[in-house]
Amino acid sequence: MRADAARRREAIISHARHLFAERGGDVALEAVAAASGVGIATLYRNFPSRDDLIRAVVQDTVEGILEAAVEARAGLEKDAAGSWERLLAQLMSMELGALTDGLALQAGAARDLNTTPLAQVQQPAVKALDEVLAELKRRGAVREAITALDVIVAVATITRPQISPIREAAPEVQAQLAQAYLLWSRVS
Repeated sequence: MRADAARRREAIISHARHLFAERGGDVALEAVAAASGVGIATLYRNFPSRDDLIRAVVQDTVEGILEAAVEARAGLEKDAAGSWERLLAQLMSMELGALTDGLALQAGAARDLNTTPLAQVQQPAVKALDEVLAELKRRGAVREAITALDVIVAVATITRPQISPIREAAPEVQAQLAQAYLLWSRVS
C-alpha cells in the first residue's frame, strides 16, 4: 500500500473511532468520510461495509492495547502503581466506549458476544492485559479480583458515548470516574 493510501486509511480509522465515541456506532459513514477528509467512495474502497470499518477500528484498538501493555510491563520494576495509573490513562484515551455500539451492531442478535468475530480479534489484548494484571497483583498494586475483561468493561463504560447536552453539562465526569476507578482498583 502506498504511503498516502496508508495515511488515508489510518485517518479514516482514527476519525471513525472518535465519531463512534462521540455519536455512537450507527454514525453515518458519510460523516466518517467527511471528518477524514475523503469522499464516501474512498471510504468504501478501504472499507466495503460498516462491519469492515468496525473491525478495523477494533483491530487498531487491540494494537493500541497491546502497545500499552508492553509499556506497562516495562515500567513495573521501578513503579508498579505508576505503571498501573499510566496504563489506565492510556486505555481511557483510546475511547474504548466507542466500540460498545459497534460491537452491539456487529453482534446483532448473538446471545454470546464472546462468539462474535470481533470478540475473537480482541483476545490478544485481553491476554496481554491479564499478564500485566498478574504482575501488578504480584507486586500488590491492584486488587486480586480484577481481570482484564473487568478493566476493559470499566473503561468502556466510563468512555461510553454520551449525547452532546450531557457531555456539555458535565464535561469532567469521565475524568472523575476514571480517578474513582483507579482509587477503587488499588489494594487497600
